[in-house]
Parts: sequence; structure tokens; C-alpha cells
Amino acid sequence: MCTAIISVDPPSPVPVLVVGVRDEFVAREWEGPGRHWPERPGVVGGRDLRAGGTWLAVEPDAPRVAVVLNGRGRMAPEAARSSRGELPLRVAAEGGLGELDLAAFDPFHLAAAEPDRVRLWSWDGEALTERDLGPGLHMIVNSGLEGEGQLEGETEDAYMAARLAHFRPRLAAAPRPEPAAGEPVERAWGAWFPLVNGDGLPRADHRALLPLLDLGDGRVWGTTSVSLVALGPGVRYDFSAAPGEGGAWSRVM
Repeated sequence: MCTAIISVDPPSPVPVLVVGVRDEFVAREWEGPGRHWPERPGVVGGRDLRAGGTWLAVEPDAPRVAVVLNGRGRMAPEAARSSRGELPLRVAAEGGLGELDLAAFDPFHLAAAEPDRVRLWSWDGEALTERDLGPGLHMIVNSGLEGEGQLEGETEDAYMAARLAHFRPRLAAAPRPEPAAGEPVERAWGAWFPLVNGDGLPRADHRALLPLLDLGDGRVWGTTSVSLVALGPGVRYDFSAAPGEGGAWSRVM
């Protein structure tokens, strides 16, 4: 149940804000943000060590940020499956999907943000949709933009609905931050900072933005990192590998 939060305010000095919350099995190995891909030397992001891709990629020279979430629908054939972690790298570097064999990818939601435009692609294994996200606050979860594809009776969808219902009004009511380059992270992200740190909810709470659940048999699943990206004339990128801990943030750029 990953979450992407995108705020678009064209008149602002920082017109686009992106929050990327990555949920995964905590035992899955990864490394923190860096320039890990020689074939795309400008792209910065955390690297998944199993598949080699990323969940969120930043191209500071564009400037551009891309974030991917798992979607719903028909899965790709296992023998011909490509990692969705390739998608943010491609879009951050090139600005679009380009020529892509979509049938090789499991369903996804992929957002690409630039200071003057934000796009969202959704692939369900059969059809690709593309839309522009205009001014305002947008929340994307695995069931889609604002949870538009949620199914009644599904536990995961009930959790996503609860997450949206709790956090959306709080984010919308909070003063929108305008992160400046030299500010400490807490000051830069202002009233949003305690919210993206979990808003004080227990991590097992069904509303939690930063869940952490013991599934038994040694399997623990939950939020493994949070990224904050502000796009204006340049890029500010803050990162936490210890979700919920206010002092765990580092400045990437």
C-alpha cells in the first residue's frame, strides 16, 4: 500500500511538492538515494537491490521527479516480466514512457512531475490511461488516484480508504510548505512535517500512512522509506530511512 502525495500550486515559488511513501517487506534489501545507474548518470534515487530499479527517481537538471506504485489488474507473464522499478528511471531521465512493451509490466500507477506539469499514467494489464493533474492536492494509492478503484469488502482497500480519509483533510488544511534550499527539513516542510512522519498514529493502525505489520513466519511488511521532493527553479530532496522518527531525515540535494 504505497502512497504518493502531490501538491500543485502554479503561482507558488515551489509549484510542485511530492511525498513518496514506499511500503515493502522490510527484509528486501535496498540502498539509499544516489546516482546508482551509469546509463542514466543524472538520475538520483534509492536502489532496490533485488531488481535494480527504484520507486522514486529525481533528475535535478530537468528538474523532474517520477514515482511508481503497484496497480491493480492482470499481471504480466512471469517468464517475460520486467521490473516496474525501471519506469521511474526512464521517465525521470527522458520525460515520458517512450517506446515501451507494456505487456511485460505488472499493473502500475506512475506519476511524473515537473514544475509546470504533472502527469499520471495507470496501466491495468490491458489499457493505459494518461491524465494531467492540475492545481490542488492529489493522493495516489494502489487502487488509484484518490482510491478511485477501491473494491468493497477488500481489507487492503478498506485500509487505503481509511488512510485517505484521515490524511487528506489534514494535508489540505495545513499551510502548504514552500521549502527553501537552506532550511532544516523540519522548518522547510512546516505543517506537513508531522503529518508525513505519521501524525502520531501507531504503525499498526489501519489509518497509518507509515504502516508496519508483522505477518508471521518472520515476514514484516511496512513503510521502509519516505521521500520529500520540492520542485521550483531547482530541486530539494529530503529522505528518511527510519519512517516516523523525526530526527532521521537527511538532505539528498
